[in-house]
Amino acid sequence: MAPAQPASLTRSRNKSKGLKSPQQRQERSRFNVRTLQGACVGRQSQDWRFPETPYNCFRHPGIMTTANKITVVRILMIPAFVTMAIYYGESIQEGARAEWMRFTAIAIFLIAAVSDGLDGYVARHYKQRSALGAILDPIADKGLLLSAIITLSISNWSEIDPEYGRFPAWFPVLVITRDAVILVGAGVLHMLNGKVHVKPSWTGKVATVLQMAAIAWVMLQLRFLSLLYVVLAAGIFTFISGIIYVSDGIRQLQVEGHAHATRH
Repeated sequence: MAPAQPASLTRSRNKSKGLKSPQQRQERSRFNVRTLQGACVGRQSQDWRFPETPYNCFRHPGIMTTANKITVVRILMIPAFVTMAIYYGESIQEGARAEWMRFTAIAIFLIAAVSDGLDGYVARHYKQRSALGAILDPIADKGLLLSAIITLSISNWSEIDPEYGRFPAWFPVLVITRDAVILVGAGVLHMLNGKVHVKPSWTGKVATVLQMAAIAWVMLQLRFLSLLYVVLAAGIFTFISGIIYVSDGIRQLQVEGHAHATRH
């Protein structure tokens, strides 16, 4: 058995070789991981060959994510739906109802509505959240709803009872006004506060559900409940949610001191 070497000599050799203790190596490893994660958050790497790295940041910058592709397809479905809906209304006015146009419009709308949940699932499950998706998704959602409400307000889908074939004129005006006020308010908050905190309210979610229900009432020609009641319910919650969003925006301005009179 070789004689034991003095501890001082061992420490000297370890130091000369650059060896570290297990605690130091572990801390160094943690530092490397934190550095890599910080780089992933700050920018995308140009090397796409390592998909298993933290935050899945090593992705080819020229490739659009699957979630964003689904959202883009949903946006492209909007003009197709509007076209079929308008032509179906015209076929009713001409006395030659083309049911295939109606079913095509309904199918397009359903596929677009389902894809709304699909792109969100893909983005969350496969870590494909992106700045582009955060912009495109609400555009697709609002575009689909507004286009359906406006189209079904100017195009009559019932040859028996016009009251069941389209929305009253005040309904699209109310929905568009609320969304326009929210959009302008968000712009004002961003200019004055430098940030915008939009907290979804339950009334806004109920309003969206009721708007979808009203659209379904017209397209499916449901008659077990008057369309007017469904539209009234959707209109009431749309109005209330708009008031809540405006109140929240005013509160944010007051917190930052922009809602008070300035002193000279």
